[in-house]
Amino acid sequence: MLPEYDEFKRRADAVRMRISAACAASHRDPGGVELLAVTKMFPAAAAEYAARYGLRAVGENRVQEGVEKQAQTTAHVAWELIGHLQSNKARLAAGHFSRIQSADSAKLLAALDRVASELGKTQPVLLQVNSGLDPAKSGVEPGEAGRLLEAALALRHIRVDGLMAIAPLSDDPSVARRAFASLREIRDRLTRESGAALPELSMGMSGDMEAAIGEGSTIVRVGSALFGARA
Repeated sequence: MLPEYDEFKRRADAVRMRISAACAASHRDPGGVELLAVTKMFPAAAAEYAARYGLRAVGENRVQEGVEKQAQTTAHVAWELIGHLQSNKARLAAGHFSRIQSADSAKLLAALDRVASELGKTQPVLLQVNSGLDPAKSGVEPGEAGRLLEAALALRHIRVDGLMAIAPLSDDPSVARRAFASLREIRDRLTRESGAALPELSMGMSGDMEAAIGEGSTIVRVGSALFGARA
């Protein structure tokens, strides 16, 4: 159930204030943190809300759900895939999503590269790293991140914008903070070793965005704080 737009705007303003406060506490510019509206399990009108509010992009977890919503709306936003992607859906994903935040294997990257070549495009991606070592989460192990980046950089039609992680579920806030700090440290190390800039760190959601911003997040993926609880 989607709230009325005025309620969405009130919530989005509140999230913006949280981002600004977290940036102030970390001596960061709020302009360096993007709010990505996560529209999964909400109707296509959620993307229209995001566009009306002025957000650049929305995030979807499932390829098919995102494709269906894109067909139902003319919202002027970019669509980013933030959920796990199987190689056999690479063609559909590359054809409909401006960036894929969940690239987590050399096999998937190779499939995306082939499709992007056929489409005559360069496919932007983030490499998903399981920085919290959570067996329930997707993402390459931290020790394998360098190999995955090396594989990605060797592909002509893939552009690596940075890294993404999902913190483990825990009642202890320090668990998420450690996962975010680990991702930043991995990014910094990979930048030194490879020379790749990797400017984006996509980490933090409705419940832990402050910790993520404190550790350097440049994209927070927010759904429930904007649209309410999912059915």
